[in-house]
Amino acid sequence: MARRLGKYTLAFDRPPRVISFAAVGGKKEGEGPLGNAFDRIFSDAYLGKDSFEEAESELQRQALTIAMSKGEITPDKVQYLFAGDLLNQCVGSTMGVGTFGIPQVGIYGACSTMALGMIMASGFVEGGLAHTAGAVTSSHFCASERQFRFPLEYGGQRPQTAGWTATASGAVLLGERTAGISVTHGIVGRVTALGVTDANNMGAAMAPAAADTILHFFEDTHMTPADFDLIMTGDLGKVGSRLLCELTRQNGLEISVCHGDCGLNLYHEQEQDVHAGGSGCGCCASVLCARILPSLCKGELKRVLFVATGSLHSTTTVQQGLPISGIAHGVVLSAE
Repeated sequence: MARRLGKYTLAFDRPPRVISFAAVGGKKEGEGPLGNAFDRIFSDAYLGKDSFEEAESELQRQALTIAMSKGEITPDKVQYLFAGDLLNQCVGSTMGVGTFGIPQVGIYGACSTMALGMIMASGFVEGGLAHTAGAVTSSHFCASERQFRFPLEYGGQRPQTAGWTATASGAVLLGERTAGISVTHGIVGRVTALGVTDANNMGAAMAPAAADTILHFFEDTHMTPADFDLIMTGDLGKVGSRLLCELTRQNGLEISVCHGDCGLNLYHEQEQDVHAGGSGCGCCASVLCARILPSLCKGELKRVLFVATGSLHSTTTVQQGLPISGIAHGVVLSAE
């Protein structure tokens, strides 16, 4: 059974294994450095649907369909699905993967949703509550802009601190296996706030949460950054990544040598003009499934600390000038 280490970390004595995974994305994601690693790229932002919101649902549907196909698993063999997104009431998930008829737990961790879903799916598998469980999430640039900022027709100017919400989805299936990539630890973060009120500077808003989770993980486990090939954060981008490394350094932990950020991996920084980098639930989910997990499968990476970050705000709280809180959840992925 899972053991609790310290205050934040879960250690899985019977680590769940990754059965299969899939990443799908939009045209811009296909033009990025990981484009060829995606399972499917869609050139139409609507994905053949009538709205951007329906298109995001289709992203999740496609990602889960491909993951199940790669794992030779039918929907009736998946006991539980942990799904969420950025849209109000998580309609991207309910209208997307809800059609599979799998018992579904709706979750919201903003852009940290993928790690949160994997922690919960791992707990169900490790605890004997499910033979197979899945985690899936998504985001869509046009749908997110319409909900959180301005509709594209408004033509608003984006500051350099703003991230580019990924049009992408990632799905992972976990199960009881004796071989393969294992989820050895889960780290549940706590809500933090630096006092940032600018919704166009979410990297700075989320960096303290990432630092808090990473620092507590190493305190709980007595591991060091040298034990990892890669410490990959969610979507801090350029601004948040610099702040994260400074915050951990101030607390005596140097992670810059092995730190990477999904928001800086998804796009070509100069050619694609994404300002601070990629963001959104689909950013870290697709980088996880298009880069991290394949690298673990190939033996290019042995152990990864994957820490997805989320900005916990709504349009209403931002308009009221309230500080933006952040949260970060993590999992340890091992090919050893």
